[in-house]
Amino acid sequence: MRLWPSSRNEHPKQFIDFFGTGRTQLQSTFDRFVSFICKENIYISTSKEYVQLVHEQLPELPDEQLLVEPVNRGTAPSVARAGRRIHNACEDARIIVTPSDQLVMGDEAFRNNVLAGLDYVGTNDLMLTMGIRPTRPEPGYGYIQIGEPTLAKGIHKVQSFTEKPERDFARVFMESGEFFWNTGMFLCNVQFMRKWFLQLFTDMPYRVAYLPQGYTIKEEVEYVEKYYPSYPNLSMDKAALEMSDDVYVMRCDFGWADLGTWHSIYEVMQRSEDDNVVINSKVLLENCKGNIVKLPKNHVGVINGLEGYIVAEEGDVLLICKKSDSSALIRKYVNEVGIRFGQQYT
Repeated sequence: MRLWPSSRNEHPKQFIDFFGTGRTQLQSTFDRFVSFICKENIYISTSKEYVQLVHEQLPELPDEQLLVEPVNRGTAPSVARAGRRIHNACEDARIIVTPSDQLVMGDEAFRNNVLAGLDYVGTNDLMLTMGIRPTRPEPGYGYIQIGEPTLAKGIHKVQSFTEKPERDFARVFMESGEFFWNTGMFLCNVQFMRKWFLQLFTDMPYRVAYLPQGYTIKEEVEYVEKYYPSYPNLSMDKAALEMSDDVYVMRCDFGWADLGTWHSIYEVMQRSEDDNVVINSKVLLENCKGNIVKLPKNHVGVINGLEGYIVAEEGDVLLICKKSDSSALIRKYVNEVGIRFGQQYT
């Protein structure tokens, strides 16, 4: 909800053509990978509330490659379920897990990094994440400290992980040269993934990994519907970077940004002479500096004398607030709007 009101409960950011390119973030992520990975090897995990949106935006994706979560239990259980489906299809598979709401710049560098990472995990039993050297002290990102290098160029043991540090700490991390941004992308081979999740969920009486090899998709869906709600609510970031010893980081070369906050989008977008960022909108700015503006296509905005603000309108909601530390403010506003005016506005 940090991109509210553009991102709403019924239509979150991954299903939005945020930059007016003609493709949503989900579609852009699919396009990025299908350029060098067979379409038959791409799986999408989503909650049941968004199945129709996925079908509408990726009609070429067969039903058997869409993994529907009966309830939201975080990304780690959804990846465990996907890994089991992939293991059932190919016992020698190598996997990359990726969010669908990231901005990636430099397709060739991205492809080369991914393929090199997949080659590495094909012969090494470990969890590998992709790290990006920080370009600013961004407090909204996770920071991975690199440890001992491996024999492979650019791959290190993870020394430590800090999620969303204060800006001053983020600056220290950036200036040290030892920390990289966590992209939330993870690579491993499917045999290791299965063993890793069995160890991770040791206290769970029923696990997707226990499904016998050769099961039918119908059997899996029934199993998941019955037992998936008993999984803990756990993210892949926490599971891999805070709860595992077999995790490594690859220093990557492509440009990257998490489309999680208005401030992070402002930092990576091209700016005008007055440091304003206007996203796919018709806007007349006068005496304005350091703002980010996104309006509906059929609206025109005239703004005078504003500095350092977010101006974002979507449907029936208009947000105008200071850009600095906007994430906490927006969470507060979303809660207050939902309580005062109704959940249809959140």
